[in-house]
Amino acid sequence: MRNGNGSAQAEEIVQDVMLTVWRKASLFDPHRAQASAWIYQIARNRQIDIVRKENRPIPEELAHDPGSEADASQILAFDQEAKQLKAAIEQLQPDQKEMIEKAYLGDLTHKEISVQTGLPLGTVKSRIRLGLRRLRKELKGLR
Repeated sequence: MRNGNGSAQAEEIVQDVMLTVWRKASLFDPHRAQASAWIYQIARNRQIDIVRKENRPIPEELAHDPGSEADASQILAFDQEAKQLKAAIEQLQPDQKEMIEKAYLGDLTHKEISVQTGLPLGTVKSRIRLGLRRLRKELKGLR
């Protein structure tokens, strides 16, 4: 396992997770999210419990989750929001979509996008602003 746990402990976690999935299967709502997200959260919570029991610091990849005790419904809601955002981005005009993706997914500054595309900085900013405005309109009421 990535955080240094041995394979025996990994097997124990897998067994506990599968037992929890079996016992709580009736609580899972397939309309709210994918089963994999639900199972992942159960596994993550179980691993955090083991680390806490051993009084070790929680590895960064486990502690990163906002609201450390997020439940499956929160993860599923986030998954659905991400799908809606992706669909909204796909509906943008191609030039706006490209600028939004470079700025937010490519983590480029407006100036870097301008240099990379050969477009004036004002054009890049305008396309990003218009794209964001359209995304806000499409996703209004999501949060």
